[in-house]
Amino acid sequence: MKIWNSVTMIQQIGWTVSVAGILLWVGTNWAGAGLTGRILVAGYGPELPMVEELGRAFEKTHPGTAIEFEWDRNLRAAEMVRSGDAQIAVTDYEESGLKATPIAWDGIAVVVNFSNPVKELTKDQIRDLFTGKIRRWSELEGADKNVDVIHRPPDRNVRRGLESSLGIQDGYIASGSLARSDQKALSTVSGRDNAVTYVSLGEALKAMEDGVPIRILPVDKVEPGEPTVKDGRYPIRRPVLFLTAEHPDPLTEAFVAFARSPEGQKIVKKMFVPYTPPVPQHVQSSSPG
Repeated sequence: MKIWNSVTMIQQIGWTVSVAGILLWVGTNWAGAGLTGRILVAGYGPELPMVEELGRAFEKTHPGTAIEFEWDRNLRAAEMVRSGDAQIAVTDYEESGLKATPIAWDGIAVVVNFSNPVKELTKDQIRDLFTGKIRRWSELEGADKNVDVIHRPPDRNVRRGLESSLGIQDGYIASGSLARSDQKALSTVSGRDNAVTYVSLGEALKAMEDGVPIRILPVDKVEPGEPTVKDGRYPIRRPVLFLTAEHPDPLTEAFVAFARSPEGQKIVKKMFVPYTPPVPQHVQSSSPG
């Protein structure tokens, strides 16, 4: 009798362990198993390589899901989200009726040729350069040459970010030529010693690492870099936002959360400045001085 009870107890314990193991397996795989289907991400800015890598990483950890992209400068990405044709619009400005989730900051670098003797500018001087108030570099203690302004097309996020940061109104810009991509803007400035342009900070830093003869100018004595862009000391920047419906479906919500997760932000950091939520005021005031 005692032997039978012992065996029965062992069998019961074994069954309990097996059930616990099954429940543990189900629990750890439930979230991934529940996500299936596809979502479409729409946009037209320089964020495409970043969001594509985010999509591949998300799909790898969530079998049965597909993150697809439609990327064209003629797209009305926010309207596609409103109509349900897309689930996420990647942009740098909020839209009424849509939920905006910040993913990153994009610093905007003001770039000149490496031979240009001007080493730094103020925010006001940069505004005057791109609005045509300053026409010769000698007004900035540079060479006695005309300023060759290389603009970006009006539909580019980087241009909207620059004009918003500097308070430039529509139509108030200096005459100059257009460069449709960061790469074209950088190559143009590298070949003209009197040129100035603006590009995504990540692209400018990469070009410098590759030996392209350009210089990124400090603004108001602040060097552009991840810490200064993140905390706002560097004044020329734009947000990278994911716009979704106010109440997104579970797959869309999970992908947005992934982009904000530590793993997603590692991908973001390859090109942009990772997003950090602002520190609450009471936390700042209680910090040791």
